[in-house]
Amino acid sequence: MDQTSENIETLSLSQYTSDAYLDYSMYVINDRALPHVADGLKPVQRRIIFAMSQLGLRSDAKHVKSARTVGEVIGKFHPHGDSACYEAMALMAQPFSFRYPMVDGQGNWGAPDDPKSFAAMRYTEARLSIYSRALLAELDQGTVDYIPNFDGTFEEPKLLPAQLPFLLLNGSTGIAVGMATDIPPHNLNEVVSACIHLLDKPKATNLDLMTHIKGPDFPNGGKIITSVDEIREIYETGRGTIRARAIFEKKSDEIVINELPHQASPAKVLEQIAQQMNAKKLPMLVDLRDESDHESPIRLVLVVRSNRVDKERLMSHLFATTDLEKTYRVNLNVIGLNQRPAVLNLSSMLKQWLQYRSDVVTRRLEFRLEKILNRLHILDGLLIAYLNLDEVIRIIREEDKPKEALVKKFRLSEAQANSILDLRLRHLARLEELKLTSEKEELLSESKEIEKVLGSKSRLKSLLKRELQELAREFGDDRRSPIGQVEESKAFDEEELISNDPVTIIVSERGWVRSAKGHEVDPSELTYRDGDGFRHFARGKSNELALFLDASGRFYSTPAYSLPSARGQGEPLTGRFKPRDGADFVGIVMHKPGAHVLLSSNAGFGFIAPVEEMITKNKSGKACISISKGAVSLAPIMIQSGDLDYLKVAAATNLGRLLIFDLLALPSLSKGKGNKIINIPSGSFKSGEEWMVSIDVLKPEEILLVKSGNRDLKLKPTELDIFKGERANRGRKVPRGFQKIDELTAIPK
Repeated sequence: MDQTSENIETLSLSQYTSDAYLDYSMYVINDRALPHVADGLKPVQRRIIFAMSQLGLRSDAKHVKSARTVGEVIGKFHPHGDSACYEAMALMAQPFSFRYPMVDGQGNWGAPDDPKSFAAMRYTEARLSIYSRALLAELDQGTVDYIPNFDGTFEEPKLLPAQLPFLLLNGSTGIAVGMATDIPPHNLNEVVSACIHLLDKPKATNLDLMTHIKGPDFPNGGKIITSVDEIREIYETGRGTIRARAIFEKKSDEIVINELPHQASPAKVLEQIAQQMNAKKLPMLVDLRDESDHESPIRLVLVVRSNRVDKERLMSHLFATTDLEKTYRVNLNVIGLNQRPAVLNLSSMLKQWLQYRSDVVTRRLEFRLEKILNRLHILDGLLIAYLNLDEVIRIIREEDKPKEALVKKFRLSEAQANSILDLRLRHLARLEELKLTSEKEELLSESKEIEKVLGSKSRLKSLLKRELQELAREFGDDRRSPIGQVEESKAFDEEELISNDPVTIIVSERGWVRSAKGHEVDPSELTYRDGDGFRHFARGKSNELALFLDASGRFYSTPAYSLPSARGQGEPLTGRFKPRDGADFVGIVMHKPGAHVLLSSNAGFGFIAPVEEMITKNKSGKACISISKGAVSLAPIMIQSGDLDYLKVAAATNLGRLLIFDLLALPSLSKGKGNKIINIPSGSFKSGEEWMVSIDVLKPEEILLVKSGNRDLKLKPTELDIFKGERANRGRKVPRGFQKIDELTAIPK
């Protein structure tokens, strides 16, 4: 064919693809993904319900295999995949997905744990639910337009004559091209009340309507915790989020969860909690059970460690970290009466539905009025026949064309003449004439009432209100999702999750650290690496900070619970911290609020510091002791709160000099060099001849243990008096044989 022929249309590829994609987008938006404000249904849902009604599967009919329904739908109205059609049908049958299910199913139709776990359509059976009557009751009364199906062989309703605003009652979700919809379900009684209020007061605001519609109402309950202001903003703008959380009750040592948020899976919730328990993030929980059964569809039991556990705080953590609290997006995006997608607020949505409902009722009344007028016309002809019965019989018996003769003789219409000719002999009885007269009177009365309603907006509104009230009495139920503002859920801080078990922190000579459970551990009996041995230890709780001091006077801190177990060899502190110039770690204390630490150097200087001043997150540590050249810091000594007033300091040099004085004689500083503790001649220290070798604090009743090589000397409180003096004195020599002092240790009497 000649390419220049007038029958060939030239179109650029970009224009063609643009038009094709736009057509596809509009199809997805209007005919697949978004519900219509009139009946609240997507096309596939509408076709399923219509096909089931055509098959006679009303709510009082026998259940029929789902495959029969799906075949009817995809064969006549919805030429798409059978699995997608069946999934849409299953969704409408799930009482945990739809607030008012449209399909009544038998068999496995899925579970809250897995809504898509329904059996194959060859196994399940279904019929329409009682709620579908509110969609189909007026279908054959001229209320909606019919359009050809996809191949023009059948007709299907463009919309269903919904007697209730199912768009709000059941909600909807869908994703189209460039837009989506998320409409939560609502309570029927509340929505009907809002519609009636809007009929009475067409200018009612969204705030006015919220006195009737408190908020969404989910099928399986759960407490809505979104604030009233946020809900009002959703209903005013058509967008926002709704939060819902589980409902629970507290018992002595248990927490029983009776309701879960909408679309929350019980199995997934238990899995989320179990994962935290396995990760040691819920030490206050010892067990969890699923006791759900037929009588209690949701019953999850959490067993706490003791009745002293703060159950409210525990649940707040679980709300923040599991599906016990869920957030739902709200986007009231629907196909409006103008057949265009739009995000509507609550007032606009109800007004559009009421307009549609008013049109449906008007068409229903007009349809009925037309039927009545047609019947009255027939009745007039029949009554004429009864008044002239003999003549009518003669005409029928004698005339060759009785219909034309009847029309001419009594001035009847063709329809009236046909109705006379169709009469049976038994209907010619006198009683039948009385029945026709009575029927005519009733129809005349009904037609007058219909004409009054059609001619009066107020009467039409009253009829709409009355019908809505009757439907509410028939289908309405109580709210399932209570609404109430609560405190914001908050996950546990890391410190809150740590138990306060007693632990012993051990540091080896080479700086390897580990944590042993309990305070009964003897660090010297633990095994160490070859060439390594015990050096320092401190006792505390697993939820406390461990503070390490190196020889350069810098402190490092880390949580005790983070340290490796004493079952192994531990880990090197140099892998956790970055000490300068490879300085050795000389001691450890545990952080206890209000406590103090005695800090000193072997140059004979020291001071008291609050333990809070030792804390740092810096891996390079925090400088606390100013060390003179050639000096190193000694092991820190923990001083409990309240002990400062009566403790004594015992300090000794390597040459056997011992000095004891009041602890309060030392200054309290946050950092620095401190004051002189024991007098060491500067020349002796610089030459390496003498230095302070050990220091400890004594209670008045304690014994001082002096270690010298393999020998121990125990000095009782009465024997310590000769060593007492003023701070910075030279001290006195200990007895001969113990003058090479290695360590001082205060021990109980």
